[in-house]
Amino acid sequence: MKKERQEKRIILFLLIGVVLMTVGFATYSGWLNIDGTVNVKSSKWSIGYVTDSYKETTGSAAATSKNVTADTYTFATTLSKPGEFYEATVNVENAGTFAAKVTGIEMSALSEAQAKYLTYTVTYDGQTYSATNSALNSALAAGATKPLVVRVTYVQPDDSADLPQSDVEVKVTGKLIYEIAE
Repeated sequence: MKKERQEKRIILFLLIGVVLMTVGFATYSGWLNIDGTVNVKSSKWSIGYVTDSYKETTGSAAATSKNVTADTYTFATTLSKPGEFYEATVNVENAGTFAAKVTGIEMSALSEAQAKYLTYTVTYDGQTYSATNSALNSALAAGATKPLVVRVTYVQPDDSADLPQSDVEVKVTGKLIYEIAE
């Protein structure tokens, strides 16, 4: 029994010691503060067409209508016979404050019948595209400008029966996809 009391006293003294150490540590502990200031400079994301940069290529069929806004380039033209084409250039500008990159191009596809007598291409940064591509990586630095060339050509099909038998209106669309360059 004496041994049991002695063990209880030791345990009690150890518990009291742990409590005193905890209180002592808490007394000497303090707070660590973080105090800072962050200044953020103004910035802007602005990729768009230069509205007054539209230029038709020499020899091109004239546009019957065209409109260039900051984010849309629209045109209409008439091609009368094989060999005629419509081609125009409009500049794309990064008027923002940080670099961007083109990560893809989305283009409408010509129908199987239309592809027999028309070609549709978009040339950007020296590369010509005739279909959607989602694996591009073309940089456009802040303040830089690059030309975009749209071309639709009326081609002679292998079989003359593939020529359109009546007037056809073909809509072509395209969109460049930009992200912030890392």
